[in-house]
Amino acid sequence: MQAIKDAGLRVPEDISVIGFDDIQSAGFQSPALTTIRQPLRKMGLVAAESLLRRISGMGKDVPPVIRVEPQLVVRGTTAACRIGSTSGRRR
Repeated sequence: MQAIKDAGLRVPEDISVIGFDDIQSAGFQSPALTTIRQPLRKMGLVAAESLLRRISGMGKDVPPVIRVEPQLVVRGTTAACRIGSTSGRRR
C-alpha cells in the first residue's frame, strides 16, 4: 500500500487491495486490509482426521480432494467498481 501511495494513488479510492490469510495486523493497517481468511482450525482437523483414517486402514473413505470454504473479510482497502469503467482507472 505504501508503493501505491508513493505513486500518488489512494487506497481504496483509486485502487483496491486484498490480502490473503488474514494476518493479525490486517485489521490494524490504515486503512484496514480486506483479506481472505482461511479456516485454519477446520483445515487442521480435516487433515488430522484424514491421516488417522489412512493409518487405521480406512483410507478408502478419504476423498482425494477435500475443500474448505475461505471467508472474505471486507475492510477499508476495497471499494465498489466504478460504473462504466473497463480497466478500473479514471480517464
